[in-house]
Amino acid sequence: MAGLDPVLILPLPEWLEAEERTAPRKKTDDKSWLSWVIGLARRNVEEKTGGPFAAAVVDLRSGELIAAGVNRVEALRCSAAHAEVAALIRAQQRLHTHDLSQAEGKKPLTLFSSAQPCIMCFGALLWSGARRLVYGASKRDVERTLGFDEGPLPRLWRLELRRRGLGVRGALLSVEATQVLRFYRDRQGLIYNPSRQDG
Repeated sequence: MAGLDPVLILPLPEWLEAEERTAPRKKTDDKSWLSWVIGLARRNVEEKTGGPFAAAVVDLRSGELIAAGVNRVEALRCSAAHAEVAALIRAQQRLHTHDLSQAEGKKPLTLFSSAQPCIMCFGALLWSGARRLVYGASKRDVERTLGFDEGPLPRLWRLELRRRGLGVRGALLSVEATQVLRFYRDRQGLIYNPSRQDG
């Protein structure tokens, strides 16, 4: 189609890079990192730059942040612009690899997410090469609080991740993470489930 740029660009909010500089330094515990990620989700709502979700890829052995991401679906008119996808893409670009398990000099990387990944982000996590997931709000929290459709995850999704060598921890700090969901709801944030017709 004429007029379309062949370059795919999914810009993140300008404030995110500055927030990355405030990331925990040399912290190797799950709560410190997840609390920081939940703070990013809240700021995304406050700044009106996207939905109430954030994620980060971290090398927990060194306490190093590789990359963070926030939800940008509505702002970018892109259903794939979820926080987990953004964080994983940025981590892969920064480490110059499509497979985070093969990143030179890096230990197994953890994806921290303010909420349990939806079906799309579940797939992105599987293929990313990250070796661990830590999340805040559960799928049930997201669906009950906001009405988002998180998709049909496998019934034994945790077991499936573990079977493939990925550790899972959640719902950690679920009260704090769910408060951000309520904050978004109370500010009349858009619930952008795709339109569906039966039959």
